Amino acid sequence: MFVQLADPLAYAESLLQHFASVARCTRSVSVVDQCVRAVAQLSGCELSQLYLLDATHKRLELTAEWFEGGVQPKRAQGLPTDYSGQQLLQFALCQSRVVSIDDLSEGLYDTDFLPRQDLPWRALLCVPLLNAQQSVEGVLLAVTHQPVELLAYAPSIGVFGTFVWGQLRLHQQGEPMALPSSREGSASGLIGNSRVMRQTYHLINKVVNSPYTVLLMGETGTGKEIVARVIHDRSPRRARPFVVQNCAALPEALLESELFGYRKGAFTGADRDRAGLFDSAHGGTLLLDEIGDMPLALQAKLLRVLQEGEIRPLGSNVTHTIDVRIIAATHRDLTQLVSQGLFREDLYYRLAQFPITLPALREREGDILDLARHFADQTCGFLQRRPLLWSASVMEQLASYAFPGNVRELKGLVERAVLLCEGDELHSEHFSLARDAPLMPCTLNLRERMEQVERGLLLDCLRKNAGNQTRAAHELGVARRTLLYRLERLNISLGDLKRTGS
Repeated sequence: MFVQLADPLAYAESLLQHFASVARCTRSVSVVDQCVRAVAQLSGCELSQLYLLDATHKRLELTAEWFEGGVQPKRAQGLPTDYSGQQLLQFALCQSRVVSIDDLSEGLYDTDFLPRQDLPWRALLCVPLLNAQQSVEGVLLAVTHQPVELLAYAPSIGVFGTFVWGQLRLHQQGEPMALPSSREGSASGLIGNSRVMRQTYHLINKVVNSPYTVLLMGETGTGKEIVARVIHDRSPRRARPFVVQNCAALPEALLESELFGYRKGAFTGADRDRAGLFDSAHGGTLLLDEIGDMPLALQAKLLRVLQEGEIRPLGSNVTHTIDVRIIAATHRDLTQLVSQGLFREDLYYRLAQFPITLPALREREGDILDLARHFADQTCGFLQRRPLLWSASVMEQLASYAFPGNVRELKGLVERAVLLCEGDELHSEHFSLARDAPLMPCTLNLRERMEQVERGLLLDCLRKNAGNQTRAAHELGVARRTLLYRLERLNISLGDLKRTGS
């Protein structure tokens, strides 16, 4: 690793010191600042930059920069969302290849992402930043005004970058986290860029760090348990248990003992003490799914838990305090149940401190195809087969279907289609949509619907050609300039090709 360097021993000692400095950092901000400092000092360059992909892998952000002898304040913006115009960064990201240029002065490369100076930038080293699984998470840059050879630094900087990424993830797990606030498919399990999903992300952001009880409402299959887990995982309670209980799955007596626990001899068969789910979730989060089906007698006991923070196990005369955040979920209209006398009004208002209504899939314009691709890629990964392409007919068919079972139904349909597909492209015959299946109310005009189909076709062609725009343009029978124009018009970035999750 060091044999091509002028003084391998001194370099190795310096590298070791930078490893130690990063290991001593106590905050993620310190980690990235120390990273760019180390890259600049190790390579002897005047400029070093760290770019990281966001959770959606659609935006490459300038996370830290060492310039003019110090760490620079973070710029107001990173690169544009569609960073495909930055050829050097694109190549390092998509090909996971080191880029080393000894002379930038020939003007062959676009270097708009570098700070402007009177002295021209001459040499550049761009190293992919890999995680422990060797997937690209960003790039590290070292740039100098001197026409020197920087390639020899790439192996050690690459190893150092992987270590930095690991430290960064460790610190992020211990720091307050926030959901992205716009155009986000989050690695947390949420996928969608539609307006209603952006509103949902905004509401989740508001409540993750608060102690308030959350009531998740929405049709069956809209992902209420996933949202509950996201709220827990992003909250200060994330290191404690996340416990789920379906209130409709057990009869009243059994549900009460499951939630509150019992003491030995409380009833026939209680031959030992048993802690309930409230105790199991102490310090963490308890999701009460299908809360609308909880019996009235048990609702009164739950109300006391919410008000007093105390429980009394069955067969015990002693109460004890618990610290549990309650998230309730239901597909039923609780206000209607209250009016019918089937749900306690006081419990409803106590649960609905912060209500979030999850949108039905038919209301999420543009999200269906993104979700379908995600589930298909996920299934292909599980089956250890290559990602599949999508025909235009099946994309149009899915986009117009109302999905009464919402995301759960879509997931099942896509998984079955992948299993049935023996070629490399999904077609309508692989999907078991009923002939009399409900169609989605048409809220899009002809141009918008055509753009949805065109977007899918372009993405599939780019995936097929590993992101190579020239080959994709040739296959589509258009000029490369025309392809770039269509990509920009449809807001397609090469980060879309990397999307693997929601």
